[in-house]
Amino acid sequence: MARLLAISVLLISLVVEGAGAPTRLKELISLEGVRDNQLMGYGLVVGLNGTGDRRQTVFSAQSLTNLLERMGLDVTATSIQVKNTAAVMVTATLPPYAQPGSRIDATVAAIGDASSVQGGILLMTGLQAPDGQVYAIAQGPAVVGGYAAGGGGNTQVVNHPTVGRLPNGAIVERPSPSAKIAGDFRLQLRQADFTTAMRIAEALNKRFGAVAHAESAALVAVELPPDYQKRPTEFVAEIERLTIEPDRPQRIVVNERTGTIVMGKDVRIAPVAIMQGSLTVEVQTTMEVSQPNPMGTGTTQVVPQVSLGVKEAPARNLVLKEGATVEELVRALGAIGSTPRDIIAILQSLKSAGSIDAELEVI
Repeated sequence: MARLLAISVLLISLVVEGAGAPTRLKELISLEGVRDNQLMGYGLVVGLNGTGDRRQTVFSAQSLTNLLERMGLDVTATSIQVKNTAAVMVTATLPPYAQPGSRIDATVAAIGDASSVQGGILLMTGLQAPDGQVYAIAQGPAVVGGYAAGGGGNTQVVNHPTVGRLPNGAIVERPSPSAKIAGDFRLQLRQADFTTAMRIAEALNKRFGAVAHAESAALVAVELPPDYQKRPTEFVAEIERLTIEPDRPQRIVVNERTGTIVMGKDVRIAPVAIMQGSLTVEVQTTMEVSQPNPMGTGTTQVVPQVSLGVKEAPARNLVLKEGATVEELVRALGAIGSTPRDIIAILQSLKSAGSIDAELEVI
């Protein structure tokens, strides 16, 4: 019996056509001060089928005791043992300009030793921001994308049954803190770039007059035009509809673990000659049976026979002229039979030699 060890690598080469297509400012910028806000709270999930916190989790029993006391029941934490309750942390994201009465999603996650929150209902829980104010109230059934079944040494767990989601399960009680659009304001670039910031300011000045200038690679200062003093929302909507051609740095992303390469089409390569060879080492193990003589005293043994084979392919030569792109390089390397691992090694060598004008990012 022979055993052959082999390594397979996958190459995915993405070439995006029309990389210089105009993009709306809505996809490139956001208003300074207009942002999401994280909320968090502590609550109890009840109605579990014996999968709640055990006695080792003391704070869940204390929380249940405090809740019952507020409802007029006099109990102590040491005298109760409830398996259908689990202590959870509740998190949510409050979007900008959220108004009281609107609903947002919430997520619950067990913090004790509960095995599952499937089928449970979150009791009324206040969600606080870092300033200590309650901005939303969460309550309702938790939707779990997994389950835990069985018991003892025979159990089956799928996904994470200790985390659940409450779609539209939180009601906003306090307006989201957001910046008001008045007078002067600033636009934030989602990806800082000096050239893109300059083009945004030019597009605004061309459309509304001298109202904008780039303060940095990430900020563009804007002055509210006189015609929009009473209509700041319409002015921002007009800004979002403008289009520019953003300037993006050329980048090659390589994932050596999966053999994935993502690259742009117009990445240029300096004139260079590439010589690449291939060395293959193959180890084979054959199991043979060794038997003693018919009248001997030995025993039958299985003896492995290991053979080693080394093959080296002749070097392959590739010459790229001035102005060649990465797309042409990959096509040429594929034509001479280079593997994805070879292409990754060649790209890294080209970057080290200064022959490729792009950022090489290895993840």
